Amino acid sequence: MPLILTPQTATPWTTPETYWPGLTAATAELDPPYGVISAQALAHNAFEMLRRANGTTIRVASKSVRVRGVIDAVLALPGYAGVLSYTLPEALWLAAGDDEHEGITDVVVGYPSVDRAAIRRLATDPQLAARVTLMVDSLEQLDLIDAVLPPGSRETIRLCLELDASWNSKVLGHLGTWRSPVFTVGQARSLAEKIVGRPGFSLVGMMAYEGQIAGLVNDPGNAARGTMVRWIQKQSASELAGRRGAAVAAVREVAALEFVNGGGTGSLERTSAEDAVTEIAAGSGLFGPHLFDHYRHFSPAPAAAFALSVVRKPKPDMATLLGGGWAASGPPAADRLPLVAWPEGTAMVAREMAGEVQTPLTGAATANLRIGDRVWLRHTKAGELSEHLNEFAVVDGATMTDMLPTYRGEGRVFL
Repeated sequence: MPLILTPQTATPWTTPETYWPGLTAATAELDPPYGVISAQALAHNAFEMLRRANGTTIRVASKSVRVRGVIDAVLALPGYAGVLSYTLPEALWLAAGDDEHEGITDVVVGYPSVDRAAIRRLATDPQLAARVTLMVDSLEQLDLIDAVLPPGSRETIRLCLELDASWNSKVLGHLGTWRSPVFTVGQARSLAEKIVGRPGFSLVGMMAYEGQIAGLVNDPGNAARGTMVRWIQKQSASELAGRRGAAVAAVREVAALEFVNGGGTGSLERTSAEDAVTEIAAGSGLFGPHLFDHYRHFSPAPAAAFALSVVRKPKPDMATLLGGGWAASGPPAADRLPLVAWPEGTAMVAREMAGEVQTPLTGAATANLRIGDRVWLRHTKAGELSEHLNEFAVVDGATMTDMLPTYRGEGRVFL
């Protein structure tokens, strides 16, 4: 049965002492490790993101979900439209659909692709070519596509031009992700003119992802650092709004853009305030991983989590979990590790932390844990959790209502 999301008034996750044991009771028939999605928390997050976007369309960032049932449910809500995928093979899979899932008619690939087999499939399928848009930031990427199939032998390829949204501070240097080499208004217009002049391509969109605003926690628990991050975000947002607006205007003079994409879960309010932006790509806020516990201006519900079993008691006041080393990508540090959500009053052991085969816990609450008990953990990042699981149990209230396969559970691992 398809997952259907409805507006929520209850917030059970705000009382952890009943929320997490409730998930345990609902999934008592399952054996860890397994993942759970709270339908109530997911719906809360989806509608809260719409509120924060203030009328600007949200494009679902699929890499932050990697569960087709969830993507379909979110896209069924007014205010969400289209998908931002990570790789071209993923985009083709989502756009093609199958017997259980209708093909998604608007998929933008968030990164340039040099996958020649995928490019050939896109270029020789009229339906896919009409549904999928490739990301570009240089003419060399167009040259590669032409080398796979020349313009006269393929479908027209839809393109999105990416503008670098980083902030080059005179004091702090480059702040943001290293993505596109296109930074200035002049560079954006020049590349757009060259794309428009190339046969076999159609420039339909622009994108600029402000990672230093959307993806940088601004309430990290350190007052001085928090103040600095919020100052950086304010200054960067001001600079970007002017530059992005001018770049979009310049490109619109040479190409009829269908969309201008920006932002992310952490910047819905700021990005939606820019007139030049027509849509915001966001996905992590749907699952609410623990990275998002440290933003000042919003607080998503912990909609996705995973359970591990206690298999050893090396000491009365310790408990050892089977597995747990599901570290997130990014700079290696403690904040990339899973967070023990329940029971409270537990901590990982500093000399082991989360390990591939075991994760020892200590703390007052561990004395009450017994062999076979479940411990709930939350991943640092959203979609990466799906790469460790074949499926999620969907829990609505006190009942497990469905099992939704992840990409991995459908036999798909893209990157």
